[in-house]
Amino acid sequence: MMYSGGLIHSIDRIFVWISKAALLQLIWLWYTIAGLIVLGIFPATIAALGIARKWLQGNDDIPIWKTFKQIYVDEFKKSNVLGWVLLTVGIVLYLNFKVIESYPMNLPIVVPFSFYLIILFYFIVFVWSFPLLTHYNTSVLKLLKNAFIIGISKIHVSLLIMISLFSVVYVSLQFPAFLFLFFSSLIAVVWIWFSLRVFKKMDKEQTNEM
Repeated sequence: MMYSGGLIHSIDRIFVWISKAALLQLIWLWYTIAGLIVLGIFPATIAALGIARKWLQGNDDIPIWKTFKQIYVDEFKKSNVLGWVLLTVGIVLYLNFKVIESYPMNLPIVVPFSFYLIILFYFIVFVWSFPLLTHYNTSVLKLLKNAFIIGISKIHVSLLIMISLFSVVYVSLQFPAFLFLFFSSLIAVVWIWFSLRVFKKMDKEQTNEM
């Protein structure tokens, strides 16, 4: 009987978390569209990361819709500035990639090597900037600088985040139902889980130094 009760409780919790993940996905889609996508996707993503952060910190009973909306509104401007800066840089890098791809035999080896190193730095800054925005209240410029410093100093974690996010995207593209129901929520949880481990250690070290 005790085993049966424990099993039922576990199944119930699984369904509760599935429903929460699906709800977060739907809210993310709604607010992304509400911002006409170009202005909605970045604050919606920050809000999803903020919800995931609260869940992982033990606040799993928060009102998802209300909390999401609050983060979305509070971080609307800063998240769009950060997102569009990174997107613009990404577009420039892509255009440069197409140029390099067009002249593979006419360039010294140092040129593509340097370019791919810059690409790595870009992705490092990208994967740390958004979690930093959810955890620390600072300027966009400082976010970008700290993202680079943390990303390089924790290069193994940076690579784990990139691999994990790529894996979620790959699985989601293979299973459209998963893409529609859980994509953003799983991305947020995986992304912030790795980041929080680093942030907690940093915060602890700063506290010990005071």
